[in-house]
Amino acid sequence: MNKAIGKFSPVTEAVFYILLALTEPLHGYGVIKKVETISNNRITIAAGTLYGAFKSLEKNGLIEFTGIDPNNSRRKLYKVTNLGYDLINFEVDRISHMANEGIKELEGFDV
Repeated sequence: MNKAIGKFSPVTEAVFYILLALTEPLHGYGVIKKVETISNNRITIAAGTLYGAFKSLEKNGLIEFTGIDPNNSRRKLYKVTNLGYDLINFEVDRISHMANEGIKELEGFDV
């Protein structure tokens, strides 16, 4: 594990989904739509929130600017970095462990 990951974890649910969306180069609107899709419409990100998150994620080296959308010169494309991938993997492991422990503790518990 990259030791720098600890300072970023835990991430918010919105940030987790933004990072997941950026496993392929996307512009802001593309991220908004992909987050809605992969979260089954549980997470809706406003444009202002997204661009604030982009600024912070880029500053921390978790995402990077990859170029301009060839179909629309006003749209900047971003993609998750290797550090961002490390954080996604760390969070998946962390959340999976919590879920598994919760399942074990609730086993046989009648709600």
